[in-house]
Amino acid sequence: MTTLQTQPLNTLWYTRCPVPTGLGISIQKGWLKEKFIEQQIEIKSIRESNSKEVRNSHFNHTLANSVRHGGSIPAIWAYASGQKTKVIGLSWADEVQLLLTRYDSQIKTVEDLKGKRFGLPLNQDAIIDFSRAQAIRGLENALKTVNLKVSDLELVDCLRADILVAQQQNHTEENDASFFSNRNKLSASAEIVALIKGDVDAIFLKGAHAAQIAHDFALHTIIDIGSHPDPILRSNNGTPRTLTVDEDFLSQYPQQAQSIVDAVLQAEQWAHVHADETHRYLAKECNSSEQWVHAAYGADAHLKLNTNFDETSIIALQDLSDFLYRWKFIPAQINVREWLAQDIAIHAQVA
Repeated sequence: MTTLQTQPLNTLWYTRCPVPTGLGISIQKGWLKEKFIEQQIEIKSIRESNSKEVRNSHFNHTLANSVRHGGSIPAIWAYASGQKTKVIGLSWADEVQLLLTRYDSQIKTVEDLKGKRFGLPLNQDAIIDFSRAQAIRGLENALKTVNLKVSDLELVDCLRADILVAQQQNHTEENDASFFSNRNKLSASAEIVALIKGDVDAIFLKGAHAAQIAHDFALHTIIDIGSHPDPILRSNNGTPRTLTVDEDFLSQYPQQAQSIVDAVLQAEQWAHVHADETHRYLAKECNSSEQWVHAAYGADAHLKLNTNFDETSIIALQDLSDFLYRWKFIPAQINVREWLAQDIAIHAQVA
């Protein structure tokens, strides 16, 4: 995997995950475009490209002159795999991180998970299986609160193909019928199917999607590790999130890299004093509704948009990176501090 050679800066490519980010709001408000329009630099979306190679850069960051704001696991994987990228900011918006079981389960506490079957998503075709990584991370962090280990549970792989099998079944239990309705067929993930069918005893979900699924299927929340007071136990794919650019872009166009950060900070500062509008923007970013954004990120979600180089975020990102190496999700250990772009100016946020 190699980074495409830096090209003349006539196009800036951007991508963000469907989660709360300052970059996402900046794009929706048109502020990122404004930063570059006078320089006759076009802004293009990686995820909306017709090219699969370009779209894959959302995960492997191979596209020159590109910026990404979102889940840190793919960004860590790309960097550990040899991609020359730099972190130009870190954002941290706490979200629900739920260990869930069926409403009729005898599992009520984290201690009750010992010896039980835990469903893990497995996407064998993924460039980086971040869903599996974040599920193991959430499970491991939750188990630490009661001195249990992941090895104390039976891990069950839940493949995407299992969904199709479940949907083709002509007979399901009465309690499962609503799950296989047309509304849920396409959005269901394999581990949710396995939990509802009773093939596993518990699963991990996070964010607005988790809040909605837990509500819709009356699932029991064993623990929300996303609300734990220790930030290291809350650290996962979204805590913190990385704002990254390719290293050649940063070295050749430092002013433009700074303009990206400025656009993100502008969006975040605006969000802090425009709560209602921000929540509508975040719902759109998350492909969800304001109800589930509130449930997942809190009524103060607009105040949680802060990009910086906070020391807690740096330590948490290193801890997450060490976890990914220990579980063999990345091929090499990384030093997060060496990954940071030290010359980027991130000014104090407006609270």
